[in-house]
This record gives sequence, C-alpha cells and structure tokens, in this order.
Amino acid sequence: MAESSRETAKTGKEKIGGLLQKTGDQIKEMAQVTTDAMKHTAIGTAHAAAVTAVAKQKVAGVAQDTKEKALQMAESSREMAKTGKEKIGGILQKTGDQIKGMAQVIVDAMKHTFGMADTDEDDPNVTD
Repeated sequence: MAESSRETAKTGKEKIGGLLQKTGDQIKEMAQVTTDAMKHTAIGTAHAAAVTAVAKQKVAGVAQDTKEKALQMAESSREMAKTGKEKIGGILQKTGDQIKGMAQVIVDAMKHTFGMADTDEDDPNVTD
C-alpha cells in the first residue's frame, strides 16, 4: 500500500505540476495580452492627442481667417457708407438748388402776372 500511496502522490504531484505549469503559461499569456492592450491604448491616446492638437490648430486658423474677413467687410461697409453719404449729399444739394431755381422762376412769373415785378426785371415769358 505504501507503494500505491507513493504512486498516487507522484501522480498527484505530476498533475499539480502540470496544472501549475498550465496556470503559469496562462498568466504569462494574459500578462502579454494586457501589456499589448496597454501599448495600443497608449498609442491610441497619443494619436488622439495629436489629432486633437491638429484640430485645435485648424479651428484657430479658421477663427483667425473669419475675424480678418469680418474686419475687411466692416471696413468695406464703412467706405461704401461714406461714399454713399457723399453721393446723397451731392444729390440733395443739386436737388435743393433746382427747387430753389424753380421757386424763383415761379415767384418772378407771379410778380409779372400781378404787375409786381420791378421794371428792370425781365419777363420770364419773354425770350430774347
């Protein structure tokens, strides 16, 4: 029986050794998978950070371009408003002068019609 117990112990020891070896191999494999996953995560994180930095630069560039274009458009609008104001001022001045001239013709015509014109004023209805 002692022989049988030794045999059982030896077999048990071999089985336990095999299980321990198998468990050790599995732990090593899991450690390798975890290490690889961590490397990929680190690479992914670094890539994401780089993409984010590039995106920030692009957004900043677009914002600067937009700001510059808005300033150019504002300046152009100011210049157009100033030019328009000057043109309208000239038109109003000319219109005012024309109305004044027409009013004077009407006044002179009425003076002549009612005999109130000075003798040295020409009759607007008489042409030379």
